Amino acid sequence: MEPWLLDLLVCPKCRGELTYEQDPESLVCAADRLRYEVREGIPILLIDEARPLEPAGGV
Repeated sequence: MEPWLLDLLVCPKCRGELTYEQDPESLVCAADRLRYEVREGIPILLIDEARPLEPAGGV
């Protein structure tokens, strides 16, 4: 994902910063603990399609 695009995007829920992850390709909001999937290079920034982050330690 282009760095300039990442600078423009914010979490649709809290308007906070998103972090890009490559595996799986997604944008992560640490504040809300949500993962937004990136499909074919397009971020899917819909709150209803976001997935919660797994707890630390995989429990």
